[in-house]
Amino acid sequence: MFKELDPILHSQLRLAVVSLLISVKEAEFTFLKEKTNSTAGNLSVQINKLKEVEYIEVTKQFKDNYPQTICRITKKGIDAFETYVKALQGYMNPNGQ
Repeated sequence: MFKELDPILHSQLRLAVVSLLISVKEAEFTFLKEKTNSTAGNLSVQINKLKEVEYIEVTKQFKDNYPQTICRITKKGIDAFETYVKALQGYMNPNGQ
């Protein structure tokens, strides 16, 4: 009856990152850090986990001699997010009403 929730997206910070990227398609690390109110270290670890499962793509470059990290949502990430949301809806409405 209840669908299994994606353990990657079931983390609050990873879900927040994917939710933000769904709405903006791509974002700088500093934007994600500010919006999620997380530490740089924790955000970095969670971004790497999302990258490992190919939910996001990460590009590292330099802008005005400063390192810049840009994260982009992938098609796989969008699909995983939509599946996760549908599964959650099943928990909120178990009788399908």
